[in-house]
Parts: sequence; structure tokens; C-alpha cells
Amino acid sequence: MDNILVIGIAGGTGSGKTTLMKNLVKEFGDVITVLSHDNYYKRHDEMSYEERCKLNYDEPDAFDTSLMAYHLDCLRHGEAIDCPVYDYTVHNRSNETVRITPSKVIIVEGILIFENKQLRDLMDIKLFVDTDADIRLCRRIKRDVNKRGRSLESVITQYQTTVKPMHEMYVEPSKKYANLVVLEGGKNVVALNMIIGHIRRHLTQTEELQ
Repeated sequence: MDNILVIGIAGGTGSGKTTLMKNLVKEFGDVITVLSHDNYYKRHDEMSYEERCKLNYDEPDAFDTSLMAYHLDCLRHGEAIDCPVYDYTVHNRSNETVRITPSKVIIVEGILIFENKQLRDLMDIKLFVDTDADIRLCRRIKRDVNKRGRSLESVITQYQTTVKPMHEMYVEPSKKYANLVVLEGGKNVVALNMIIGHIRRHLTQTEELQ
């Protein structure tokens, strides 16, 4: 466990979490394993597509966070996991899983990963990406329309009814648990270089111990 560094990256929708994560993966490659909270949305086979569309996907109860915490603990102990896969086009977990093997650095990413103490306590470093709400909304619209097959109207309706209220209720308050608040996510070069430097020091130390 001492030779595995777990970094949590939280923040609101469209804040730049994914950009920050991708920049770190680009820098270190296979040294980093990524675990996304979005893949742990609960399965709802008992509901119709229309019913699933009406669910609140931005509250803590939407996620099977206990399973994610268990999987993260397995990875910390050097054990591979079968990560669930979520299908946004049908608003449900698919029947597929992805085999994830642990590496020296594990990145945990999601809007609500700091809200849950069990999950939070498994992280060594907690980063909160903070970006202006208007910018986050524009990014979400582009992502959901272009990549997830959503209509503009449905994205805006969801933002107004659940995303924004849940952000204010759960996501924003979880910022207090962060070790570092990163403004503008992956575009913050100073913060990015600080994080890269910390990871490099961790990798050097683990190599010296081997």
C-alpha cells in the first residue's frame, strides 16, 4: 500500500477534471490507473428508459460508492478489479466490465468522490477543480450533445432541475476536504506542474525502496 499513491480529483460538472486527469496520464502513461465514479452509477434494469431519464444522477444515492470504495481498496492492495461500464445513451449500467490492474499511481475522478468518507479516506491527495459556473454549463452542453447523444433541451432541463441544485448541496461543500483547489483544471499549468512534481517524487521514492 505504501508504494501506491491515490489521487482524488473532484469538482463540478465541466470543471476540467477530465482534462487534468488526461494531462497526468499523458505525462506518465501506464504508471497511472484511472477509476471513474461515473462507471459506478447504480443499475436500474427494473425501470423503463423513460423512467431512468427522470432519475437524479447528481445526488450521492445515484452511485454505488460502496462498490467503488471496495474496488479502490483492492487496487491499493495490488489486486485487479472488474470495473463496471456505464452506458449514457440508455442511462443504465451495461453488461460489460473492464479489467483494471493496479499501478503505482491511481487517479479517482468524479463530482462526488469527496462527499463519501469511506471513499475519501482511501485517498492520499485530494484535488478539487474549481471553474466558473457559466463555463462549466457550456462545457456540459457540448459534451452531452456531441458525445452522449442528448438533446439541448434535455441537457438544460437536467442542469436546472438536478445538476445545479445538487452541486450547491453536495459538490461545492465537499471542497473543504481538498488538499489543493485547482482553478481552471488542466489549464492551470502551475498547479499541473506541482502535481507532476509530487508524482515524480513518489515514483522516485518507490524505486529507491525496491
